[in-house]
Amino acid sequence: MGILVLVFIFISLTQHGDAHGPDSCNHGGGLCRMGSCVSGEYLAHYCFEPVILCCKNLSLATSES
Repeated sequence: MGILVLVFIFISLTQHGDAHGPDSCNHGGGLCRMGSCVSGEYLAHYCFEPVILCCKNLSLATSES
């Protein structure tokens, strides 16, 4: 029963909003983080909305522009 609940939660997280998944985040130079980004990072998008964020380094953002 517990496994079914975990599967349901995972499916609902992957289908919610603009979740891109961890592959998109890692390919773009970011890291998936739970809760909030750390100092020196910004929220690029969501790995699994609204809980797991894709955070990227601020220094990478300024050098790319």
